[in-house]
Amino acid sequence: MKRRLIGATAVALASVLALAACSSGASSDSAASTDGKGKTITLWLAGADTPDALRSYLKKEFSKETGGTLKIEQQDWNDLVTKLTTALPDANNTPDVTEIGNTQSPTFTNVGAFLDISDLYSTLGGSDLLQSFVAAGKVDGKNYTLPYYFGSRYVFYRKDIWQKAGITSVPATLEEFNADVAKITAADPGNIPDLSGFYLGGQDWRDGVSWIFANGGDLATESGGKWTSALSSADTLKGLTQLQEIYRTASKAPGDAKDSNQYVYINDDDSIPGATDADAATPVSLTAATIMAPGWAHWSIGVKGEKDGKVTRTWDDSIFGVFALPGTDGKPAPVFASGSNIGISAKSKNPGRSKTLLKIIFSKTYQEMLGKNGLGPANSKYTASLGDDQFAKALVASASNSKLTPAAPGWASVESSNLLEEFFSKIKDADDLEALAKQYDAKMNPLLNAK
Repeated sequence: MKRRLIGATAVALASVLALAACSSGASSDSAASTDGKGKTITLWLAGADTPDALRSYLKKEFSKETGGTLKIEQQDWNDLVTKLTTALPDANNTPDVTEIGNTQSPTFTNVGAFLDISDLYSTLGGSDLLQSFVAAGKVDGKNYTLPYYFGSRYVFYRKDIWQKAGITSVPATLEEFNADVAKITAADPGNIPDLSGFYLGGQDWRDGVSWIFANGGDLATESGGKWTSALSSADTLKGLTQLQEIYRTASKAPGDAKDSNQYVYINDDDSIPGATDADAATPVSLTAATIMAPGWAHWSIGVKGEKDGKVTRTWDDSIFGVFALPGTDGKPAPVFASGSNIGISAKSKNPGRSKTLLKIIFSKTYQEMLGKNGLGPANSKYTASLGDDQFAKALVASASNSKLTPAAPGWASVESSNLLEEFFSKIKDADDLEALAKQYDAKMNPLLNAK
């Protein structure tokens, strides 16, 4: 379930939706209704992560509950923000309910794109819901979107290489992790050219931010309704100092590498299907003893094989392993959470029936169906449905302390500006981290509060 949560063109989004909010009229279905005979509501799902069996279940249960019809339309992640920006303000064309990326949610909720569903918060799970995602859909104490499902980033490592470097147990703290991956790089076990003890791309802020979070820092903070970049704060600088050491002593990844497809570097021989970068043309050799990636990556890691003319990967526990990145206190480090939220369009003509759909989605049956299909349930009561294998355990542990990007109104503008990619790419060679951080604080501040 690859999740690529990209930034949006927030200026256009804000202007269109703000005007729409001002002209919003009364809806025809304001109460939570189960009377939908002959009525159709539309649900937009992003990408193919929700399996067909779950889609069929939603349609069947919605019809049973309301007598109406649920129409599900799949939208590509790359086009989702653009389509929502156009459709949400239009009562005649808006989806009634839509999935949305967790980092995209703050921008949409801050401009009034979604219906206030605070009255359903407790019914749909309340405090048992993943709170970092709840916060991404919350404005002024009101709930507008809630978590749909979660993924989380954890560590994948080559047991064989770690053992050759003399490391026989996984680290218990972040300091131990940093020391272990630096030791592996220095030892060069197996004489593997350009081996990274920990492969971390120079622009990979989505994984690198874990060192900031683990030291109590953040990307931005809010006070009195105003957001301020926090890159030069004392706690953030502690994390950046550790991260600089990682870049200098453990990672040989290119300075322009981002957070996609790291798994190809931990396999013995791989290629990047459909990629447009130079690496796609030729097989990629093993250059990583350790990576961080969302849990879905385990399907792409393993011993290479072939079936029906296609490359296959078979996980081998003697070669590969996983664990949650440890924090400074030995508990799981706060990693960047992946996944999505879900909400009702403020312009929906069917808010009551849309609320009925949310009740089905947040029901025990559906939440457990998500877990059984490898998607982290929004409600923590049902995480046992993920199973008890090593991947489920690492997913649950890493998600237990996960964080999202700041819920600032202009966060989508920050992401689309690529300022964080620029900043992280300069960390390794910076002689003065504080000066570099202050430089990018000044660049981020005007964007954070843009509506």
